Amino acid sequence: MSDLMKGKVVAITGAASGIGLECARTLLSEGAKVVLVDRAQDKLELLCKELGRNALPLVVDLLKPSEVSGMLPRILDIAGGLDVFHANAGAYIGGQVAEGDPDAWDRMLNLNINAAFRSVHAVLPHMIEKKTGDILFTSSIAGVVPVVWEPIYTASKFAVQAFVHSTRRQVAQHGVRVGAVLPGPVVTALLDDWPKEKLDEALANGSLMQPKEVADAVLFMLTRPRNVTIRDLVILPNSVDL
Repeated sequence: MSDLMKGKVVAITGAASGIGLECARTLLSEGAKVVLVDRAQDKLELLCKELGRNALPLVVDLLKPSEVSGMLPRILDIAGGLDVFHANAGAYIGGQVAEGDPDAWDRMLNLNINAAFRSVHAVLPHMIEKKTGDILFTSSIAGVVPVVWEPIYTASKFAVQAFVHSTRRQVAQHGVRVGAVLPGPVVTALLDDWPKEKLDEALANGSLMQPKEVADAVLFMLTRPRNVTIRDLVILPNSVDL
């Protein structure tokens, strides 16, 4: 532990598992106070007991706009401030468009795009007023390289990238940094609907990363000097040829 994040308050959505949870662990280990945002109340409370007194649970259903819009005062109430907001929560759908379920697409698109953008809208005025802060997205390599087996997911991450690039330019004058980490395939629950043969092959040939590797990249982004913005940080397993 080197206290790189000492004195900082971080809020992370989708923090009860996967990349969000590993980011919380990593930032806590560096001295941050972390608000873990998720809808899984029982799991959140157990995790926060395990993670220690600087881990604070906040139950929010990101698919309910009123709960998203009301996040900021709740974060400030339990944590006393907000320096970093990590829009990490997301869902994944792959497969053939012709065989897809548009209702399932809607839920994923609402979470990956609408809920993420609404959550940033909720917290951004606070950072602009303070004239400092960081907004970070968990995006995907699919946001810059169209992936043939996941066209709807790819489209959602292209939208995230467009939002990151344009919003960053709007708020840079206020001392607020906006960036995205863009991982390749990571071992998380989002890959549950990968075909088994594809997942087995990826595990065998080393083309999947662990969430901790993404969390370390996030820590790097957040600890650059304030005059430096890591706009996009792509992190891939060596065996992924993109």
